[in-house]
Amino acid sequence: MTMTINNYEYVREHVRQVPDFPKPGILFLDITTAIKDKKAMQLMVDFLYEKLKDEKVDYIAGIESRGFIFGAALAYKLNAGFITIRKPNKLPAETIKESYSLEYGTDTIEMHADALKKGDRVVVIDDLLATGGTAVAACNLCRKAGAEVVASAFIIELDPLKGREKLENNDIKVISMLNYDLD
Repeated sequence: MTMTINNYEYVREHVRQVPDFPKPGILFLDITTAIKDKKAMQLMVDFLYEKLKDEKVDYIAGIESRGFIFGAALAYKLNAGFITIRKPNKLPAETIKESYSLEYGTDTIEMHADALKKGDRVVVIDDLLATGGTAVAACNLCRKAGAEVVASAFIIELDPLKGREKLENNDIKVISMLNYDLD
């Protein structure tokens, strides 16, 4: 499917904007209203597929939790496997971990130690790119396992938070469908 301006706008119109959530002054972009619309969902997955179909991807690594939604659909379309990257203590077997900085403190994500091996080609995916901390940590996890990170992919990118810069400074290609300046 060829993406047109109208397709992008259709998806953008289905992303709900919630002011002052989770706290005053924050404009929350809620993608759940877009994923419940079958056309918007198809457009989002098709966009990602078109950007990645020639990359010879072995695995899609979805970041908990909305990365699972897009990641599983994209893995199916790309004939690739799907790997979960989760918050601590959610995976049942041996894991590898990566910690990253937040505005106030740190957080950690994990994936199964045997999820990837040297030479695997992987795309890391989530619904939204903000500061890039979680995405960089997820890419680091994949690299720690020996995989090559082909790209990181998102539906929404919040430009003022400079997540793209953080990823690109770590030699990670960034794909995003909708950019927001939040002004």
